[in-house]
Amino acid sequence: MAPALILHHYDFSNFAEKARLALGFKGLDWGAVTIPPVAPKPDLTALTGGYRRTPVLQAGADIWCDTRLIVRELERRHPAPPLLPPALAAQAEAIAWWAENRLMRPITLYASGLNGDVLPPGLQADRSAMRGLPAPDAATMLRAARRNAPLARAQIPLVEAMLADGRDWILGAQPTVADLAVYHPLWFLTARTQRLAFELAPFPRIGAWMERVRAIGHGRPQPMPAAEAIAIARAATPAALPPTTPHPEDPPLGSIVRVRADDNGQELTQGILVHLAADEIALRREDERAGEVVVHFPRLGYDLRPARA
Repeated sequence: MAPALILHHYDFSNFAEKARLALGFKGLDWGAVTIPPVAPKPDLTALTGGYRRTPVLQAGADIWCDTRLIVRELERRHPAPPLLPPALAAQAEAIAWWAENRLMRPITLYASGLNGDVLPPGLQADRSAMRGLPAPDAATMLRAARRNAPLARAQIPLVEAMLADGRDWILGAQPTVADLAVYHPLWFLTARTQRLAFELAPFPRIGAWMERVRAIGHGRPQPMPAAEAIAIARAATPAALPPTTPHPEDPPLGSIVRVRADDNGQELTQGILVHLAADEIALRREDERAGEVVVHFPRLGYDLRPARA
């Protein structure tokens, strides 16, 4: 029997590592569909309608994009143990926002710029295309690495300082999503090679904390072909949605809209707007392979607009 949850991911994606750890923290079985690290991704976009970032979570005919929303859906389905305990949730999400919007980018540019030989061919060209930029040559990548190394070094000591009082986890006695969000950029430094391990070597508290996070594990993944995941979506019906809570400025429910990431990834997902919440957007769309699906996005980090005629 197929697992209820399916993660579309690839091995060295740092955001996928966050999702894998979240699934492990919940102690879950999950279907593991390996997707290409570069476009085209026709099996993934059959489900998402255009969104191609990694990872994506699937449950039947419902598709969740972005790890912020993926973690919240895991919390809804499996509240214990919590990654967003009520007393710490606001702090955890604020730290996660910093880690994934300020710490991560210089680390990934630094590590990618120096590790191009161990990354898949075409990866840097693909990532540049997501930002509307030309494919970089080796010299451009090296310059980016040199520019961003000091930006990474300015922030890594902050993580060591968060742990300076001897606490086991970023926010104290229990793990939260903040630990996963801070961990995965640092994990990326050595995900493919140990060349940059020296950047973390001076920080013993970070080293011990990373071992604790690593020990969470990935739960029980079950490899699954993409065709099976698409067939599962086609055979399923999207789940009932909770009451919607739109803002006055939002497009009306039932209208045709498009959503795309507001930082990179130029691909649009277009569909019928079926749900709005404080930090969630859901579109219903039809695909010739996947059938009727509902694709969920967070509001923060995404641009929602009426579709052009």
